Amino acid sequence: MTHLIALSCAFLLDIWLGDPRWLPHPVRAIGSLIKFFENRWNKGKFRRLKGMVMVLIVCGAVYVMTWLVMTLSYHVHAVLGAAVESLLIWTTIAIRGLKEASQEVYAPLMGSDFTRARHQLSMIVGRDTEHLDESEIARGTVETVAENTSDGITAPLIFAFLGGAPLAMLYRAVNTCDSMVGYRHDRFYLFGWASARLDDVLNLIPARLTSVLLLLVEKTHFQTKREAMALLFLHSKRHPSPNSGWGEAVFAILLGIQLGGENRYFGEVSFRPTIGIPYKNMGAEHIKIAQNYMVRAALYVLTLLWIGGAAIELAVTWS
Repeated sequence: MTHLIALSCAFLLDIWLGDPRWLPHPVRAIGSLIKFFENRWNKGKFRRLKGMVMVLIVCGAVYVMTWLVMTLSYHVHAVLGAAVESLLIWTTIAIRGLKEASQEVYAPLMGSDFTRARHQLSMIVGRDTEHLDESEIARGTVETVAENTSDGITAPLIFAFLGGAPLAMLYRAVNTCDSMVGYRHDRFYLFGWASARLDDVLNLIPARLTSVLLLLVEKTHFQTKREAMALLFLHSKRHPSPNSGWGEAVFAILLGIQLGGENRYFGEVSFRPTIGIPYKNMGAEHIKIAQNYMVRAALYVLTLLWIGGAAIELAVTWS
């Protein structure tokens, strides 16, 4: 219950304040540590082994440091411990940050300022955005919101529930390793292999739980609930990532749109299998609806965690 109270306070803090740039952020320190090892070890022989050691060192250091801070804080006073734990978990979730990033694309897109919308989209995706039209700008934004609903919000909440701030910070360390070195091109293919695989493993349950829960609770407008669930399990497998496809599939189903298709990276065309059935043409309005689904998914998972926590407490009391 202590973890639940702390993660709930963190949830409210993130909705209220987001990620203030003036506030020191642990992820920046984690990123600097990853960069330190990448500059020195991502060369020569045994890159895959070096990448494995790197992710173990980073995750171990983050977990131990967080655990020490938490232990000392709770030793001083329970209230101080809960407050520190809430602040640490707050740094692992990004509800407001993800909403604001997508809003930066939505606002100019609604005003037909495609130049600015493309520029803002380039801040949150890796694909080329210079020549995208309205539907493609909207698609890129919705895909980003869909993929990060689990990675940036519900997964940290789940790990905070299971192990408090230390486990939530460990998850964020793995996620940061993956985002910095977990790529498949030549420079990072071997060195980032362990980071990418570990991130995949940690997100297996959160991605599926978030998507299934959202689809179960929300009303489906384009299929029956049974048909929508079957489509979710079918189309989620089309994404090259074992987890991102679940977020994209549930958003596509609820919005009645199609995600995936042709993207360009550094001028080269890359085609990804489509996800969802295009009942509607993609437009700027779908960004706003996707934001709402993102927030609802977070609330549903938080509610489920409270139900689970209460059930565990009752079971312990009765035993």
